[in-house]
Amino acid sequence: MGFDMGTGWMWLFWLLLTIGVVLLAVVTVRALGGGITRGDGRDGRASGEQSRARQVLDERYARGEISTEEYQERLRVLGGDS
Repeated sequence: MGFDMGTGWMWLFWLLLTIGVVLLAVVTVRALGGGITRGDGRDGRASGEQSRARQVLDERYARGEISTEEYQERLRVLGGDS
């Protein structure tokens, strides 16, 4: 009734396989459901471009090139009302 080396380690294989399948399912559901955030915490849109646009907008507002109303409107269009 002893275990040889192959059977003794089978529980580890099945445990790792189960964890892998569960993680794959979670990532797939989140990706298809739009729940994965990338980059700076925004949704799947081009986060690098989005953050650069926000940065330029912030800089222009700080230099006084655009008014508060224009800044808020453009920020709303960019989708970052924060």
